[in-house]
Amino acid sequence: MQWRSLVLGLLLLRLGLHGLLWLVSALGPGLGLHQRFPFTLSSAPRPAPPWPRAADRCGGAHWSCLLRASGPAAGDEYERRYSAAFPPQLRAQLRDAARGMFAFGYDNYMRHAFPQDELDPLHCRGRGPDRADPSNLNINDVLGNYSLTLIDALDTLAVMGNSSEFQKAVKLVIDTVSFDKDSTVQVFEATIRVLGSLLSAHIIITDTKQPFGDMTIKDYDDELLHMARDLAVRLLPAFENTKTGIPYPRVNLKSGVPPDSNNETCTAGAGSLLVEFGILSRLLGDSTFEWVARRAVKALWSLRSNDTGLLGNVVNIQTGHWVGKQSGLGAGLDSFYEYLLKSYILFGEKEDLEMFNDVYRSIQNHLRRGREACNEGEGDPPLYVNVNMFSGQLMNTWIDSLQAFFPGLQVLIGDVEDAICLHAFYYAIWKRYGALPERYNWQLQAPDVPFYPLRPELVESTYLLYQATKNPFYLHVGMDILQSLEKYTKVKCGYATLHHVIEKSIEDRMESFFLSETCKYLYLLFDEENPVHKSGNKYMFTTEGHIVSVDKRFRDSVWQDTFPEEEEEEEENAEKLKPNEVKVINSSSNCNRVPDERRYLLPLKSIYMRQIDQMVGLV
Repeated sequence: MQWRSLVLGLLLLRLGLHGLLWLVSALGPGLGLHQRFPFTLSSAPRPAPPWPRAADRCGGAHWSCLLRASGPAAGDEYERRYSAAFPPQLRAQLRDAARGMFAFGYDNYMRHAFPQDELDPLHCRGRGPDRADPSNLNINDVLGNYSLTLIDALDTLAVMGNSSEFQKAVKLVIDTVSFDKDSTVQVFEATIRVLGSLLSAHIIITDTKQPFGDMTIKDYDDELLHMARDLAVRLLPAFENTKTGIPYPRVNLKSGVPPDSNNETCTAGAGSLLVEFGILSRLLGDSTFEWVARRAVKALWSLRSNDTGLLGNVVNIQTGHWVGKQSGLGAGLDSFYEYLLKSYILFGEKEDLEMFNDVYRSIQNHLRRGREACNEGEGDPPLYVNVNMFSGQLMNTWIDSLQAFFPGLQVLIGDVEDAICLHAFYYAIWKRYGALPERYNWQLQAPDVPFYPLRPELVESTYLLYQATKNPFYLHVGMDILQSLEKYTKVKCGYATLHHVIEKSIEDRMESFFLSETCKYLYLLFDEENPVHKSGNKYMFTTEGHIVSVDKRFRDSVWQDTFPEEEEEEEENAEKLKPNEVKVINSSSNCNRVPDERRYLLPLKSIYMRQIDQMVGLV
């Protein structure tokens, strides 16, 4: 019996030591959430956050103190980190932190950069088009000398409930912005950033319900709508003199298409204009804008491969010849898929959904690699790769950060199970670097293009997955993203582009989408009571993150003979599907496949989360 007592004593001692080690790791120096997770990037203490800290009972510790206050979770390291309850107090602090992040960037832009297009946050000055180097397309495609950042941020002000600043900003835009500029800009960027924001702000101002507070403008006479029309008219020459109907990529706002204009354009750039142009047409009762955008989509659609059903990423607008034969989910193609579905949600045109269904089937058949199911079975985690549009053969071993939008799109069609896996892959990359490199080579487990320009795609998908599952895991993801942005990108006068995600060197640029999308999605993730969620209105986000109400006026066109084939087809259908009835006939899974128990624990089993972490070199 004595040896049994000895063995029992040794076992109790071992259990006690394990408990002590766990306690030390949980309550060790810094008390930060990342110190408790074994795959941390750095053991260096984190700088104090610039916003209010946790409650006094946390003793001035960081946000993770509130997580511990709700009690440690049992299980492995993933469950301990992500399954803890997310207290309302912590969520409110993170909401305020996201609002503070936006305010810091916006206020510094207004103080140091307005009326120029962008803020240089390191030197606290403004930036406009690069007149000295017209070939600098990275700058000139986006900056048109029309106060871009102010315009792009309008509806974020409304979403955050800042009615006084929203009204002030709208008046500034009306009084100071003109599109009669000698600026050559990319049609796509001007459409999604400027045209889309003007339309969104106009819809907010004229909404009779005013869900965000009083956003009305005294004596407002549809000025933003008129400005949107003026800009769109200046973009229309891009659609002229092309043999295919696919638009030129760039126009000069004063003189039209430049004489030396390139005849090559990317699929996303030419085929992602339908939402904004369609809204404008339906608000004005003028079919011109929707007609040219829809013609471009149909032209691109007619050029897809007969064998795979895929499209390439670069096309010649005169010959219809594919210059770039790569087919993937990222740059050059991303928003083309997005707008097929969102055009259907907004306008109810059946052919848009049919095109999306067809291309989604092709994506699943030819781009998706790995095991069939996300959360069960053996094999590699699901991954979408870049292939040759004609053969379906792998073209390279990298993916880009823009692809991180795709889980959010999958949420909209009910393919939540696949969205969970793809999102987890991108989040694993973020955990490794504290950002998403522009290109990541999944075979080499290293960045191919190492910069991160404050892109919103991962947080967008995080927000939409949380809305679909209400799983606290995605609040933890949002907190990680917020902490990383504060730690690595916050500078003297705003937030700066990461030049290198490993070295954490920075560039002097804060792109407008940081305020219009990244901050907005972070804020909405943590703001459970926001009118976007509680007002009863249905909203859709454009590819630039601008909110648009989904209502009947956009689903009923006032013209009858512009699209005769579509009108006849619609007459044969008793009623168009409602937005919440959208289903894709070929999705590999849907919301109902997510078991109830995982709606409240980890969205992905720990074994598969670890597998994905290993895939990106975290383990």
